[in-house]
Amino acid sequence: MNQENYNGPGKYEIKVKGHLDEGKSYWFEGLSITAGFGEDGRPITSFCGSLTDQAALHGVLAKIRDMNLPLISVIQVDLDLMDERQTNGVRRN
Repeated sequence: MNQENYNGPGKYEIKVKGHLDEGKSYWFEGLSITAGFGEDGRPITSFCGSLTDQAALHGVLAKIRDMNLPLISVIQVDLDLMDERQTNGVRRN
């Protein structure tokens, strides 16, 4: 297992099925929320941004679980790649 940035801050992209109100970002540690559609045309919501540590990541995942949002993916990304993923990976409304 690579221990680099394991316990420290990280930048993440989390995708769930369905659309969530973008005004609810304060529930999710300040992550930006983008509602869009996946390649298959189904509605998805992406959460993107920095989290201080693994505990913060687990807190966000617990909120997603508690809201019964079906999880699609969790990816740790570089900040430079995050803008590209938001632009290319999700078609915005």
